[in-house]
Amino acid sequence: MSALKKLYGRRIRVLHRWIDQTMNDTLAQMDLTAAQGHIMGLLSHQKEPPCSRDVARALELSHPTVSGLLARLEKKGFIEMRSDREDRRCKRIYLLDKGKDCNKSMYETICATENRLVEGFTEEEKEQFFSYLNRAIDNMDCGHCNPKHKEDSQA
Repeated sequence: MSALKKLYGRRIRVLHRWIDQTMNDTLAQMDLTAAQGHIMGLLSHQKEPPCSRDVARALELSHPTVSGLLARLEKKGFIEMRSDREDRRCKRIYLLDKGKDCNKSMYETICATENRLVEGFTEEEKEQFFSYLNRAIDNMDCGHCNPKHKEDSQA
């Protein structure tokens, strides 16, 4: 094996690009950008409909960026914004049926990608692989990191 093929970061980057492309292909079929997909994923895990400021905080994006992304999601029929009854300054974000279908499709893609990633691995190898990934994250002291996300202003 050549010296370049033994660079772990390079191999991890190859996997990352493949996983990203798989999800981007799924999102493109639904006329969504990656940034919009992140919002949809976040919304699917909320117990109560959040406000746009909650989304901005969770994804570490500016409020104007999130407002634009939400406006486009609403225009496309994935979400609906409604005023909060107790705080008129807050607009709650509700997933519509199209948004729920979107999240189901994204989840199916994630599961298929995860299964393909470890295809041919024994259960023990899957556990080891996961353990190695976690140890690498710990070694790089990034398990507690909260990196800033690049804002996608064209989404």
